[in-house]
Amino acid sequence: MNVPTAYAEGYGTARATDPEAVDNYVKHTRIGDPELDPIMEELSSIPPGELHRFIGAGIEGRDDVLKTAPEPLRNFFKNLEEPPWLDYEALRPGIRAFHGNVDLMLAAFVTGVLVEGFSTLIAKSFNITGRVASTRRRLQQNNRHMMDIFFPGGLQREGDGWKLSARIRFVHTRIRSLLNKSEEWDHDAWGTPVSAAHLGFAISVFSQRLIEYSLMLGAKFNEEEQRSVLQVWRYAGYVMGIPETILYTSAEDAKRIYKTSYMCEPEADIDSITVANMLIKAIPSVANVQDPQEQQQLVGLAYRLSRALIGERLATAFDFPKRSFWERGTLLQYRSKQRFLRTLAGIQRVRAHNFTQLLQISVYDDEGLSYKMPDHVHTSKSISW
Repeated sequence: MNVPTAYAEGYGTARATDPEAVDNYVKHTRIGDPELDPIMEELSSIPPGELHRFIGAGIEGRDDVLKTAPEPLRNFFKNLEEPPWLDYEALRPGIRAFHGNVDLMLAAFVTGVLVEGFSTLIAKSFNITGRVASTRRRLQQNNRHMMDIFFPGGLQREGDGWKLSARIRFVHTRIRSLLNKSEEWDHDAWGTPVSAAHLGFAISVFSQRLIEYSLMLGAKFNEEEQRSVLQVWRYAGYVMGIPETILYTSAEDAKRIYKTSYMCEPEADIDSITVANMLIKAIPSVANVQDPQEQQQLVGLAYRLSRALIGERLATAFDFPKRSFWERGTLLQYRSKQRFLRTLAGIQRVRAHNFTQLLQISVYDDEGLSYKMPDHVHTSKSISW
């Protein structure tokens, strides 16, 4: 086992607990996208504008353009298949539950899921590339992706959820390539940039952890809906190119993957601290809150909710503001308020409001879905994508 040095200590300890899962996770820290990475490297000499046009044609299904693309890219799209376990009908309950709980799921996603996710070495890629400076736009992109995959038919081949998930796969491949060639990336210590391990961890957290945190904030899901939410994210992860060897199959499997990652990953460092705090502080701008006092109140609430969700140990490691004795009931108060408002408004009105809110805080560019790829490891020096 070629263990990156940053994982050595955690690997040695964790392996005594669950050797199979630990070996699998650490093995995937040296793996990216086995199918797409070599294809994109082979096509690296193609002018960017032409490559972006071919990628867009493949994702959008424009065969008249794709037929003029290089053979490796044509074959890649030709060989894309739905997995045998995919059942579109099984996605419906999760989609329905999502639109009844959008506001709570978004709150859980930002203050819990994303923040917790950056406790891993994935934070390195964000700080090196400078994507931290684009935190507001990234949150809006996250919102849009979640909205599109949970839109009825969104994960069908012609749906925006499928297209955006496929685009994310290409973006990950390009960023991985740029970081691989950068002197700033320490391969011996950190393994492969944007590794399959981190993506497998992320999709497990985006799904199972999202359900757990949403329930803590007052959301309601029955067992069928919870299984369905997991299936939506699982297929989205498949389209994003996460190898099935690190892609969860069930709720228990998702829990096993993220628990394993926490045992293997090193303690949160300055990169994790920076990204986690930038996420919290970007919330008012995403929510389009302009008043300085309201911004301060919203950030304060976000910090308190995040600490209640991710726990004292990690919140302290992130240097989150300490909470007073009187603020320790924040989670209970928030949950009670949300459930009261839902009872007062009625589920149909809540769904309509949630859909409108999600549209407002998602990024939809005038030119539509862009298939441009970054062309420099540092975001500030790259074309807009």
